[in-house]
Formats: sequence, structure tokens, C-alpha cells
Amino acid sequence: MELVKELPEIFDEFSDQRKNSFINAYELKQKGIPFVGSFCTYFPKELPMAMGACGVGLCSSTGETIPEAEKDLPRNLCPLIKASYGFAKTDKCPYFYFSDLIVGETTCDGKKKMYEMMGEFKNVYTMELPNSQNENGRKMYREEIVKFKEKLEDFFGVTITDEQIKEAIHTNNEQRKALKEFYGLQRMDPPPMGGMEMHKVLDGVKFRFDTKKATEDIKALTEKIKAEYDPEKYKGRKRILLTGSPIGCSTEKVVNAIEANGGVVVCYENCGGARSVDELIDEQNPDFYQAMADRYINIPCSCMTPNPGRIELMDRLLTEYKVDGVVEVVLQACHTFNVESYKIKKFVTEERHIPYIFMETDYSSTDAGQVNTRIGAFIEML
Repeated sequence: MELVKELPEIFDEFSDQRKNSFINAYELKQKGIPFVGSFCTYFPKELPMAMGACGVGLCSSTGETIPEAEKDLPRNLCPLIKASYGFAKTDKCPYFYFSDLIVGETTCDGKKKMYEMMGEFKNVYTMELPNSQNENGRKMYREEIVKFKEKLEDFFGVTITDEQIKEAIHTNNEQRKALKEFYGLQRMDPPPMGGMEMHKVLDGVKFRFDTKKATEDIKALTEKIKAEYDPEKYKGRKRILLTGSPIGCSTEKVVNAIEANGGVVVCYENCGGARSVDELIDEQNPDFYQAMADRYINIPCSCMTPNPGRIELMDRLLTEYKVDGVVEVVLQACHTFNVESYKIKKFVTEERHIPYIFMETDYSSTDAGQVNTRIGAFIEML
């Protein structure tokens, strides 16, 4: 990334990374580099990196293959699950096609049954994720990480050394630090960028196969934003924190509605934002398997019971980002986030006394008008 480029052009580069990396993926496969596909932030990406494989997030953020998925899956299932299955079934996503091994996780019942079905036509390995962050859960996930390492060694015929794992841990920690500094720019008042610009980078970096180069690009972008800060661009806009489910393509309609009605998204407390990169792996822990397990288990997803970490993270973000209002977006049939929204609303409104709105949606555009109307009314109230 050259610093002479204009900021909008640079943001678009990250947004276009998904389609551009299709060609990169093909070129890497021609060199014999293996691909490991994943869906979730609980995926310990350090292990594929340690063996020299490319880890890639699999396409599940648009609804184009949902009609095909509904031939096998219930129509009232979560759109993220149906999209994941549909892209695998149709091979419309090159990442599914290029992935030698697909790794799932038991974050919800719908997903684990879908992985079972996907395993009939793809090489799928499912990691057992504990339901609790207690000592037994941490011990269990350490064992799962070791088993996953052994699966990679057996499946690909390689040996993964301790030093390779430690190096991968350090490399990913450096990227997490860079991403935290990048989205941390939104603490500025007024913020230096819009929510869609921030989303393009947070989403696009997942499709950069050279992690070290991507980290340097993020650092360069951060410095450029600071150097070209325009305090008038978002002056007077209401500062919104977005939380809830992994929302895929529904991000755009919600964020666009927020920013078309006088708001600006200053923070994402979801799987594509602070929730996934807030904590580092402890590089000083000699038991690096346990260090990885602890870091991933600490991700405050609603699949964990109880889930105090999400309230603790939310409390800190609301203060640090000077939030005026909270928008919670939950995908249809995403039961854990839907149920947990009660606690989030209660905390935000009763303890922090900040306005809150809940929105349930899917991957279609049919409710875009309703979303815009409700968001417009909410921001006007602020």
C-alpha cells in the first residue's frame, strides 16, 4: 500500500481484497501451499500458520446461495448457517473450493448439525468448544487445540514444531495490536472515519494471506489517517456502538442507515470487531497450548454461559468511545444472541443510562426501508 494514495482508495483496497485474493489463492495453490478454511473467531489460526498453510475465512456473509441451501436445510434457520452451507454446496466461493480442510466449531446447535451435513461432500473437522469459561472448559479447549494440531499433522503429513507455533502466536499478536490501534482511532472526537470505512478494513484483512505484510499495511493506514485527520468531517454526529451477532452483509444496510441519519459507528462490539481482537495470547506462558486456549475461550460470545466478559468489554468500550447510543443487530434464529440481548439492554439502559435499540434482521434487503426508518427515529431521539 503506497501512502500517496487517497484514503477512500485505500479503504476500497481492503474491501476489494476478498475478490482480489481469489487469484492469489489460485497462485498459492499452484505452489502446493495448503488451505485451511474456517468460520469462527474461536478458530486457533496460529496452528495452520505454524505449518505454513493459508488460513482463510469462508464465505458466509451474503445471501446469494441461501435458496440452494434451503433445499436441504430448514428455511427458519439462521441465515449465516444457510449461507455457509450454500456456498460449500455450490462451490460459488473459491475459498471453499481451494480449502483442503474446513474447520468448524460447536458454537451453536444449528452450526454443528450443518457441519455434519457438509461433511458428506467436504473434508470437515469440527472442534468441540466448551460452553463455559471455567477451569474445566479451559482444560477441555487446550485438549481440543492439541488434537487439532495432531489432525493437521496427520491430514497434511507434516510436523508442527513448538518454535513454529510460538512464531505464529507472535505474528498474530502483532496483527491484533495493529488492528486495535487502527479501530482505536475512533476514540477521537469527532472520529476520523466512518463505520463502513472501518468495516472494510476489519473485514478485508481476513483475506490477506501475508499476515506480516497486512500488519504493516494496517500500521501505515493508521498513520495516514492520523496525519490527514479532518475534525469537520464527522463533527456533530451521534456516536454509535454496534453489537450483536456476526452480521455479514446486513452490516451494510444497518451502518448505511446509521450514517445516512446523522450517526457514525465508532465501535464494533461483535465478532468482526473488538470482541475478536481485544485480547492477546500470553507469549510468556511456557504452556503455549494453554495460553492459546485461554485467549480464545475468553472471547465473550453469547455461546458462553455465563458470559460476563461481554458486559465488561461493553462497559469499557462505552466509556472509551464516548458512545451516545447502542444498536444491537441480531440475525433471525440466532437464539443465544437474541436471549442475551435482554441483559445487554438492561445493562446499557439501566446501569449506563445510554439509549439502546434492538433490530432483528437477515441477509435480504427487504427490510432496508424499515431499518432506515427505525434507525432514523432512534438517532433523532438522541
